[in-house]
Amino acid sequence: MGRNRKGNPVHGWIVLDKPEGMTSTSAVGAVKRLLNAAKAGHGGTLDPFATGILPIALGEATKTVSWAMDGVKQYRFTVRWGVATDTEDRDGQVIAESEVRPDRPSAEAILERFTGEIEQIPPAFSAIKLDGKRAYDLARKGEAPEMPARMVVIDELRLVEMVDADHAIFEAVCGKGTYIRSLARDIAVALGTVGHLVALRRTRVGPFDEGNAISLDELAENMHVAAACKYLLPVETALDDIPALAVTESEAGRLRNGQEVSLLRKADLDRIADLEGGDTAIAMADGKPVALVRYAAGEIRPVRVLNL
Repeated sequence: MGRNRKGNPVHGWIVLDKPEGMTSTSAVGAVKRLLNAAKAGHGGTLDPFATGILPIALGEATKTVSWAMDGVKQYRFTVRWGVATDTEDRDGQVIAESEVRPDRPSAEAILERFTGEIEQIPPAFSAIKLDGKRAYDLARKGEAPEMPARMVVIDELRLVEMVDADHAIFEAVCGKGTYIRSLARDIAVALGTVGHLVALRRTRVGPFDEGNAISLDELAENMHVAAACKYLLPVETALDDIPALAVTESEAGRLRNGQEVSLLRKADLDRIADLEGGDTAIAMADGKPVALVRYAAGEIRPVRVLNL
């Protein structure tokens, strides 16, 4: 029997170890084709030269992508001192050079400046929109867009190794919207030199890490859906930071039909103990996710129904 041209109803997450030189969009397309899935998306873009964790949502898991993108991320990156590029990575054109090469004590001493909530100017070569246009489109035309600063959160930052006089390896744990290219640039400037990224690997996105990752080659070897399912994580994996709410089959039926469920009885108090007004929760029936719901005024309302 031939493959379903519209794709199969595959639901869940594949944690891809993205190879170097591939765009995130291309990686999503490759996984979608290998599994013949009807619908796919990713939980946070990786630059083409970067490798590592790219969570790919399939089917109903695409409704939970925003939670994956909001998750904490961890990176390992290598900075080359003394050379700045227009893209702030190794693929760009050299725009400045410096003879200054920092030592380890100096590099470690300035890391505290880049920990916590900090102001960061994103790279000109980024997908941020300025007046309706992508910044990288303007930068490629030589228009040098002025990038507005934004606040980002870096929870942890450490120097792993001074490889040689020209290179240093760092690790960072950070929140949504942080640009590691900009972080590398700013660390170099703070040390009285210039620099750019020559290597970048993402090792974690929220609950997804290298322990449950698979390469495209491995996935291709198990391309039949039945075999690949052992690598498929449940739809609710991206929602491990939000409370779960047990519902009955009757309540699940109402939620699937877009209707609210009243939780005003004394018997409901235990179920809603972890919920506050406006909180988002995942409604579960018989161990299966039913809907993303919001609790307010004694009732839960479906926000996104999961058709599983």
